Amino acid sequence: MTSKAKYNFHIGQRNIKTALAATLCALLYFPLHRNPTFACIGAIFGVGNDMDTSKLSGGNRFFGTVIGGMLGMLLFRIYIFFYPEGDMHLLMLLLLFVGVVMLIVVSQMFHWAGAIQPGGVILCIILFNTPVDTYISYSINRIVDTGIGVLIALLINLLLPRERLERWLKTLHLKS
Repeated sequence: MTSKAKYNFHIGQRNIKTALAATLCALLYFPLHRNPTFACIGAIFGVGNDMDTSKLSGGNRFFGTVIGGMLGMLLFRIYIFFYPEGDMHLLMLLLLFVGVVMLIVVSQMFHWAGAIQPGGVILCIILFNTPVDTYISYSINRIVDTGIGVLIALLINLLLPRERLERWLKTLHLKS
């Protein structure tokens, strides 16, 4: 005997706020002719069910990006001291190991254990996927972009608290 799973899909408050935050990030970047990807990611990570959740998840994303970005710049600088062309060598593995350990320790020191995963992402991107001549500007841009996205997410949650959004969604008949 087989049973069919029943799925109830609906457009809820967090869905609307997340889409709005990401779209506002992209809109902000559009006239600047800048890629909004990391700002949009910061916004998507930063929208929570309420302001406290947004602060926690957005903070994790932002501080992880700051810690991972700073460590990435430092370790990549050490790496290009020995390999100025940035070609892949075994030293990169040692620096990655050291970087991940440092990332975890620093995140724990600041009581931001949730920053470890996003910090690890940016650390790996900088170490393995950033050209030698742009690693500093790339790292700084990722930190700024993520910060802008998280700020927009927090602003959306501040301006659209649950009660206000529920009234609007009922008015638009998007929520039963």
